[in-house]
Amino acid sequence: MALLSEDLSHSNALVIESNPAMRALLVAQLREFGVKTVTQCGRILDARRSLEYQSFDFVLCELHFHDENASGQDLLDDLRRNQLLPFSTVFVMITGEATYRRVAEAAESALDGYLLKPHKPSQLSDRLQQARLRKVSLQSIFLAIEDDNFAGAARLCLERFNSRGPYWLYAARIGAELLLRLDQPTEAKKLYEAVIRAKTLPWARLGVARSMLDGGQFSAAVSTLENLIAESPTFADAYDVMGRAQFELGKFEEALATYQMASQLTPASISRLQSLGIMSFYAGQLDAAEEALRRTCLIGLDSKIFDCQSLVLMAFVQFERGDHKALQRCAADFDRLIERNPELERPRRLAKVVLTLTLLQHHKIAAALVAVRAMLQDIRLPGFDFESASNLVGLLAQLAKRAIQLDEVLPVMDQLAMRFCSSRALTEVMAGSAKAYPSYAEHIRAGSGKIAKHAEYAISLSLRGDPSGAVNELLLRGQETLNIKLVESAEMVLTRYSARIGDTAALQSRVDALRSQCRVKPADGSDEGPRKAGALSLRGAASRKKPQPI
Repeated sequence: MALLSEDLSHSNALVIESNPAMRALLVAQLREFGVKTVTQCGRILDARRSLEYQSFDFVLCELHFHDENASGQDLLDDLRRNQLLPFSTVFVMITGEATYRRVAEAAESALDGYLLKPHKPSQLSDRLQQARLRKVSLQSIFLAIEDDNFAGAARLCLERFNSRGPYWLYAARIGAELLLRLDQPTEAKKLYEAVIRAKTLPWARLGVARSMLDGGQFSAAVSTLENLIAESPTFADAYDVMGRAQFELGKFEEALATYQMASQLTPASISRLQSLGIMSFYAGQLDAAEEALRRTCLIGLDSKIFDCQSLVLMAFVQFERGDHKALQRCAADFDRLIERNPELERPRRLAKVVLTLTLLQHHKIAAALVAVRAMLQDIRLPGFDFESASNLVGLLAQLAKRAIQLDEVLPVMDQLAMRFCSSRALTEVMAGSAKAYPSYAEHIRAGSGKIAKHAEYAISLSLRGDPSGAVNELLLRGQETLNIKLVESAEMVLTRYSARIGDTAALQSRVDALRSQCRVKPADGSDEGPRKAGALSLRGAASRKKPQPI
């Protein structure tokens, strides 16, 4: 890493500043310090593209961009939230504001420095040197992260925190993020709580709520977040996590209002616009969905943060509106995405949904039916996930609305509902996909009810003194439906009554094997990556966290 060397001749930097004179000054100062390569950007959009596709040792960024809705803070938040800015990058915010609130926001965003204008070259040099010292001190952690050794990096962070070594607080923040990435919410929560005992910080309190959420403690997370938001009403990250918690609890209207607030606080955040657009769509608010998704596509189509499911939902909205030109734009945008990433299977799969909508719009019914029947052949494949199921349900509903019904549609609805409706929230999302034909939506809710009855019957066996029968019943129904809720319920019973159940090892082996079958693997072999703080994602919705013992 160039920034860990005293010689900066092999390092590179990015200057993000809308004022040409100030930009030239910063570039000149960096070159005087020995930085060999300095890239310049005058707009947030250009800066985002540079930071997503290149790595920089130093980033100097202006806070305010008067001709744009986005700020330097928004850019940093989006990059950090989506894991697109390496920990090793030194990020310094430069602004003329000296208010406490702005300084506090910068500190909470894990900035490496905050420089007030006008500044002297020596002041910038000091900031960069201080940041480099921290990077040097934490070098072993950053190297472990770059090697994808997240468990080792987390262990190093815990050692630094427990010993109160240099930069222990920053190490604790990195360590807690890594623990969440490693699916260890309980351990992450302990670390966040230890930070709070040492020094109460909003990001640590938010981390406690995130850990609760990842651990399935949705109501507790909401309570923690309510207190945090009451004290820090402009802390946008807290609204992200609150929206996700409310969604998990099935409180769609509350989640929608929360995502609206987060988007209002940061109107140029791609991930927050996507969450707002997705939530609005499944809540049936097409006007709000269209506006949020339109803005998402406008500012984010070329970004790595952009989720092409947003484009699919935009196509459904335009199909409902009967807007031929707008639907064709969605298809053209997918062509651009596929051309840019020809190796990815997911954009091609989602583009087929939009193509089917265009066929229906042009009354090419036979071709549309061929496309839909091809999708029906995929529903048992490992890569067929909740997102695919919801999109298929949406297409079937649009066909039925036009009095085009397939003979096999109701059994398919049963199969999809009983596999993917593992919670109230997911049931309502899938029902929302069928809103064009309300009877399908009710059919999906009925399928979810069948899953609930299977679970209730098995639990009744356990309460009547037959926990082994309950586990076997749940595994049998889980095998039939591939519903993760039934498999998790089997594991809960097995854990709670292990002393009364014989051959628990064999049953646990069956649970693990079935869990693997229920867990959706993207067909393109990619991974969703770490769960975003509050992003509303449908791809992995069918696979939930391993339950805690009851």
